[in-house]
Amino acid sequence: MLHPSFHARTQPDKPAYIMAGSGQSLSYGELERRSNQGAQLFRSLGLKPRDHIALLVENSLSFMEICWAAQRCGLFFTAISTHLTPGEIAYIVGDCGARAFITSVAMSETAAIVKPLLRPDVACFMAGGALPGYQSWEAASNAQPTTPVADEVTGRDMLYSSGTTGRPKGVKPVIGDEPLGWVNPLLVLLCQKMCGMTAESIYLSPAPLYHAAPLRFTMMMAAVGGTAVIMEKFEPEDFLRLVQQYRITQAQLVPTMFVRMLKLPPEIRQRYDISSLQAAVHAAAPCPVDVKQQMIDWWGPIFVEYYAGTEGNGVTIINSAEWLDHRGSVGRSLVGAIKILGEDGTELPTGEIGTVYFAGGPAFSYHNDPDKTAGAHNREGWSTLGDVGHLDAEGYLYLSDRKAYMIISGGVNIYPQETENTLINHPAVVDCAVFGVPDEEMGEQVKAVVQLQDPSLAGPAMAAELIAFCRQHLSGIKCPKSIDFEAALPRTPTGKLMKRLLRDRYWPKAG
Repeated sequence: MLHPSFHARTQPDKPAYIMAGSGQSLSYGELERRSNQGAQLFRSLGLKPRDHIALLVENSLSFMEICWAAQRCGLFFTAISTHLTPGEIAYIVGDCGARAFITSVAMSETAAIVKPLLRPDVACFMAGGALPGYQSWEAASNAQPTTPVADEVTGRDMLYSSGTTGRPKGVKPVIGDEPLGWVNPLLVLLCQKMCGMTAESIYLSPAPLYHAAPLRFTMMMAAVGGTAVIMEKFEPEDFLRLVQQYRITQAQLVPTMFVRMLKLPPEIRQRYDISSLQAAVHAAAPCPVDVKQQMIDWWGPIFVEYYAGTEGNGVTIINSAEWLDHRGSVGRSLVGAIKILGEDGTELPTGEIGTVYFAGGPAFSYHNDPDKTAGAHNREGWSTLGDVGHLDAEGYLYLSDRKAYMIISGGVNIYPQETENTLINHPAVVDCAVFGVPDEEMGEQVKAVVQLQDPSLAGPAMAAELIAFCRQHLSGIKCPKSIDFEAALPRTPTGKLMKRLLRDRYWPKAG
């Protein structure tokens, strides 16, 4: 049975979750009691299966307790980014139709502004304390029975896209009345079959739990009966230290985390024993070929990469052995048949670049947004995440970039990901973004914005050095015509580059 309630009966004292910074833990027995009380509280508020709650909580034990409470009484639970503005948070709470909103004392400043923006019938709770207008989550749930609700049924997350190309969109899965122990078969395949997660596993989660992969992987660990160590915030040396301290067996990361660890001094990288790692999963953003090769050289061929979205409409997967034979690929289809379509909607032959679609994958819709739902599907019902790529003769997918970021200069299509992958390998660069800016003659020209290891080096000389570096590895048309420098680039905590925020600074100047 894949559910923590089973493990609470067989191993009640085993830690289900451990917070990396504080060392606080939540045993399976405690998780069972607390999630039952939370589920009873939701029922006492009149919430029925398929109703919604929303939570704005930092990485914490309370976060997991709330999600499991919603999961075991059939609710949709929407975890909200702690980095959003009060207006954006209120929009998501209203858009998903949440009847309860749970936040934490750590979010007090934002919570105080959000409260008057919510509908008056939304029940508001705060974990770890209580502001005016909020009930104490602990006091309210502690007053409830520790027994399961009578009508237990599986609930699901309903998450919002990170909004890298526009306003966040709620992705609503199509579900039925699955029994309590039901787990998405794809998650079972990825976590157990590909990554070897078992009751003996110790998983390290370095990313914010409000994103799809961190949340689902961390919940999956409790489902199989293992232990998940949750980082409050990712720091590269802390990650390595925790692998050694807890003898971590699996972890899920994003490429920016690889880059930050690779930029550590050699003596720090070699200080920690990471030999316990059996699988390192990565996704969420393209990984430069040279970066992944360096990680395989360092950690060994333990990497499992997948390409998917919160939408769950399709998945590709590739292990290290396959990747070494197909460098740069994100794998072959695991769910949904891959179709590469041209601008006119016709299917393109092998090797040609076009928009990536999945045929026959799970259905999804964007909550309260039929136009966006329709725009993500073609007339055959195939769906896309808006990425561009091509297939090789063996069916391996190679991503070029997001369609929205393609640069058209003098009628030539340029995919900036390739230029970004080159720049990130310069020893002075810690992060970069490449996009098109207005050009009177060519329509668009290639612009790079760079974050340096040493900000004092920013200036014309470094810009010229970086452009020359690109020209050593790329054709001239793909190289930046100019480079600006920033102290830090806008990325989500899971590593997705908010390129739109940079690009929009340049386009309004064109009038």
